[in-house]
Amino acid sequence: MRFPLGIRGLIGAVVSLLLFVSFATQAQTAFSTQTQTPGPLLRDLTLRIDTASYALSRNTIAVQGEPNLYFYYQKEDETAELQIYPTVFRANAPLRLIRSADFQLVDSVTAVNNSYYRAKIRFKELTAARFLRLSFVQVGDTAGRGLQTQSVNLLPVTRTTVELRVNDPELYIGEEKVFELRSNNPINVRTSPEWTRGQDIDYRVTQEKGLLRLHVLPNSLGSRVLTARVQTERPFLTDNNRRLSNSLPPLRQEFTVKASRLRFLNVDKKEVTIDDISRRRGAEIILDNGRSFELRRTYRIEDQEEPGGTLIAELFTRSYLTNDRVLCWVRVYNTHRLTDSYLYIKENDQAKYITNFTVAPKTAINAVSVRHRGGDWVSNTGVSPGETVDVRLEGESLGRARFHFEDVQVVPSDSSTRTDVAVVYRIQVPVTIDKRRITIYNNGQPTGQSLAVREFQRPHPLDFINVTFGESPRPVTRLNGPVLYNRTISDVVFSFNTAGIDSDKQLYGKQYLIFDIRTQNAKGELIEMRTVDNVVVCPDESSVRAAFYQDKLCQVGNISLNNLLSSRKTYSLDDWSTIIITVRHNQAQYQEPGFTQKLELVLQRRVKFDIDISFPGGLLTKYRDESSFTSFGGISLASLAQFSFYHPTKINKLRPYKIGAGFVALNAFNLSENSDVRRDLGIVILGSVYPTRADAKLTFPLYLGGGYLMNKRAPFFLFGPGIGIRL
Repeated sequence: MRFPLGIRGLIGAVVSLLLFVSFATQAQTAFSTQTQTPGPLLRDLTLRIDTASYALSRNTIAVQGEPNLYFYYQKEDETAELQIYPTVFRANAPLRLIRSADFQLVDSVTAVNNSYYRAKIRFKELTAARFLRLSFVQVGDTAGRGLQTQSVNLLPVTRTTVELRVNDPELYIGEEKVFELRSNNPINVRTSPEWTRGQDIDYRVTQEKGLLRLHVLPNSLGSRVLTARVQTERPFLTDNNRRLSNSLPPLRQEFTVKASRLRFLNVDKKEVTIDDISRRRGAEIILDNGRSFELRRTYRIEDQEEPGGTLIAELFTRSYLTNDRVLCWVRVYNTHRLTDSYLYIKENDQAKYITNFTVAPKTAINAVSVRHRGGDWVSNTGVSPGETVDVRLEGESLGRARFHFEDVQVVPSDSSTRTDVAVVYRIQVPVTIDKRRITIYNNGQPTGQSLAVREFQRPHPLDFINVTFGESPRPVTRLNGPVLYNRTISDVVFSFNTAGIDSDKQLYGKQYLIFDIRTQNAKGELIEMRTVDNVVVCPDESSVRAAFYQDKLCQVGNISLNNLLSSRKTYSLDDWSTIIITVRHNQAQYQEPGFTQKLELVLQRRVKFDIDISFPGGLLTKYRDESSFTSFGGISLASLAQFSFYHPTKINKLRPYKIGAGFVALNAFNLSENSDVRRDLGIVILGSVYPTRADAKLTFPLYLGGGYLMNKRAPFFLFGPGIGIRL
């Protein structure tokens, strides 16, 4: 059937369009198949602590836009059971939990009923832990699925309560009072050395020896309500587990604030530093107007109301201010603390007013000491990358200072203390720190004290040293006891696996080694002795500290024993010679005991060839044509080339038998022509049994063998004892 030209063109266009759409659909399907990304590794994760259970599918909360599996804890080292439900259970590709410093794997990951996995972990210092997560990995399988990983962020939360009990609700203006706070988890309560400002009753929260204390300082008379807002280190959940909060319910307590006998004058500064400037020129303060103050006049400030008190400071009034206050200079001469007593402003030894402020010496660090984990306090301020240490600062007026360590994280710890004469910090040195010194700052200013960053220098087990003496390289730690080698040793070569020294979790640093080399002959006599004491092996570039290990002394290449020996090389040593090499750490470079490994190579031989001369006597001989042995003969002379055989598992120990061939002069010492015993010369093959005494020159073997007599021209057999002489 034929169509008009226009219709045929339309049909062709429709067919082309359908083919294009089909091709595009197939291409899109193929592209989406190629670019399809695998789904999540885990379908769900359940964490059980005691009787409580927390699931990733229902117990999550967003923190900075990322979901976190939250769980409540009561102890710092809680033990938890994990139930891991993968999206697709693959028996041929087991799931693994990546280890972390924040927890310890108690029970390994185990498959249960081919449907989920179970494991048990024990957390470490949950309150101080930051960025806690569980990371899982599953290797690829034969179905073409590649390596899959997934991390689950964990958010430990805890219920913290703080309670204030006051037996005496009376306060006095300018007098600091301290109350104890009771808490079920005091380590989780955030403390601060700074006072609040501008309230009727100022306060601050401190912690000392595990006890929480609330310091209060009233500023206004009458009945006043203290509202203390306490913060926690670890958050807790509010609004039906929908919101995180670090703010505990406010502590409210009503106090009755009374005036002292003298009018109390408030000072704008609660602390004045005593130094040369404040002693000579004075520090500027603003004081309440005492009504009876005279401008341009100096008043004494003493620590007691009666005359004759210690002069703490001198007060010089300069001018009145519009808010009924006075601008003054105060020159301080002695130290004073708020808790010591009130300060009395006197005129002509007569107390006029009462005030209180702290006069403290300038913050100064006199000594810095460091305590490494498991050690004692030492004055050596060297710390290593990745190390967590306690740092103690000793000096004056340290309690009010705000110290921080350059590029170092301060870790909260219950062992931290803070007093005027000593403060203790626990710091964690980053493993990637790129400074040689960590400067200690106070309020952003250098204190002149610092910590020296030194690379880890700890002895590593000697399994990173490999030795080759004719076979494939083997770690020296696997060669314990004498090694019997039955071939020629062309050389003994030591190589170093520099990638096996440092790891992500353990840093050891440079390894300083000493090689003691001794060669001796089969009798134990010394042939040569060498000591190489300047071998420095540095971790390779896989170490995070590789850039700081660069040193011209670092060993490059292998160590050849033949390059060190001068008199006899390894390939020219005699049978049963011994090469003794002791590898040990240079103890002068370390503060802890190093490792030692002894390698003993023995040049073993299986057969020994030697010439023996012996004197068989009383031999019984039997000739081919005779039916019995002859009578005992005289003394004969035998010269034999013999093969001796060594014990395969003992050093230079011969077996008690030999096999040889040679000549026997029968009855060689029978000089009588009339005797029935005739002399003859025979070619023989003899087996002999010898005593196994070492290095015996005179022996008494037994002979058994046969041969051919030259004179009689007949074969014969012989048996009997003899006397052997070894040359």
